[in-house]
Amino acid sequence: MGNKFFLRIMGIFNMEEKNYFKDNLKTLRLEMGLGQVKLAELLGVSKSAISLWENGTEPGMNALIKIAKFFKISIDDLVGLKD
Repeated sequence: MGNKFFLRIMGIFNMEEKNYFKDNLKTLRLEMGLGQVKLAELLGVSKSAISLWENGTEPGMNALIKIAKFFKISIDDLVGLKD
């Protein structure tokens, strides 16, 4: 079982709830004045990965960690978890 299964079990990505990650990723990227290509280069991923994530595809745990570290934000905040 992969990271996506784990994230669903942990309730990070619930198909019935809004996908905050895609909106947060795009907002953070735009706030830094980055295009998808530049962000992809900085994260060491493909431009298509950024596009897929911003359109609702769920990233793996390694990608979430990398993105959170890059933007200096917690994974909880990145995916929209609330207490």
